[in-house]
Amino acid sequence: MIEIPRLPLAEWIDDGLDALTGQFAGATKVVSDLMETGIEGTVDALMWLPPGVTILLAGLLVWRLTGIRTALFALAGLALLWNLGLWEATLQTLVMVLIATLIAVSVGGPLGILAALSPSAYRIIFPVLDFMQTMPAFVYLIPAIPFFGLGPVAAIFSTVIFAMPPAIRLTTLGIRQVPADLVEAADAFGATRRQKLWKVQLPLAVPTIMAGINQTIMLALSMVVIAAMIGAQGLGGEVWRAIQRNEAGMGFEAGIAVVILAMLLDRITQGIGRRGKEQPNT
Repeated sequence: MIEIPRLPLAEWIDDGLDALTGQFAGATKVVSDLMETGIEGTVDALMWLPPGVTILLAGLLVWRLTGIRTALFALAGLALLWNLGLWEATLQTLVMVLIATLIAVSVGGPLGILAALSPSAYRIIFPVLDFMQTMPAFVYLIPAIPFFGLGPVAAIFSTVIFAMPPAIRLTTLGIRQVPADLVEAADAFGATRRQKLWKVQLPLAVPTIMAGINQTIMLALSMVVIAAMIGAQGLGGEVWRAIQRNEAGMGFEAGIAVVILAMLLDRITQGIGRRGKEQPNT
């Protein structure tokens, strides 16, 4: 019987990570320190305000973006989290999610535009997205540790990789769904490629792009909770401690907090998306 030698894929990946870590360890350490300082400073600034003031400001923001019913839910939900003693953990999770989403959208938006406008880029980018979306979430935690160590920065790095695909996919979809007659009209009026993108395609694609940002936020929130395994704080840390201590009540409280935060972020992004949909018609 012929014995087929085992492909040393794991060894190749380990060697590659070791080489990259040795090459970029200094730079990633600086980035990690700066980001961690920024995260801690932002959370401290939010904690400096009395929780009641922060909750009222959040309620006003939600009211302006979505309506009175969601604003009342925001006030009640955030007040509950404050009452449960999860206020600081909620702010830590919110800051990490927003930073990860900002990075994911900043990278994914241009890639989505590129994939929409270039068929060759589309053929390269979308198989990579298929790979990224089928890879188990826990795997993304492994390469983050050698580069950034344990803590919130490694959590944000893995969260960005995990949450980026919807931003790319739906940006591409939104631009490709712009009616062809409008694009042809822009061409007929002599619009350049850049003018056509910024004046016609992107404004009409805003609702679809916002749906992608919404999905990115939801994935980022779920990944930040999972990333508690590598030292991320926040609500994920509360869930992880509850698992370690076998305290179902503590875990349920932290889970409720994650649900409230997810619902608020979802309603806010939907409200912004509705405004973007109405804007081209005005």
